[in-house]
Amino acid sequence: MAKKILLACAGGFSTSMLVERMKDAAIAKGLEVLIDACGESKVQENLPADIVILGPQMGHKERDVKDIVGPDIPVTTIDMMDYGMMDGEKVLSKALELMTS
Repeated sequence: MAKKILLACAGGFSTSMLVERMKDAAIAKGLEVLIDACGESKVQENLPADIVILGPQMGHKERDVKDIVGPDIPVTTIDMMDYGMMDGEKVLSKALELMTS
């Protein structure tokens, strides 16, 4: 079964390009993953997910999101540089690493 990666940002729009780049990286690696994006207020209704990744502008809410998703789903914040460069491959690799650790 495919793993689900959920990206959350302040409005749900700014991560759409990053989601597409992550999907391209997954295809290039032959990985079967579902990658979606949503706004911060929609995290709970987009669960279950195997990991929730926050846009850098939401980093200060990481603890709140961890409380929402529970202890079994990792939550992390995208590195500002990776986000700014829209480096889908790096963000995907970090997500996969955290899901397996």
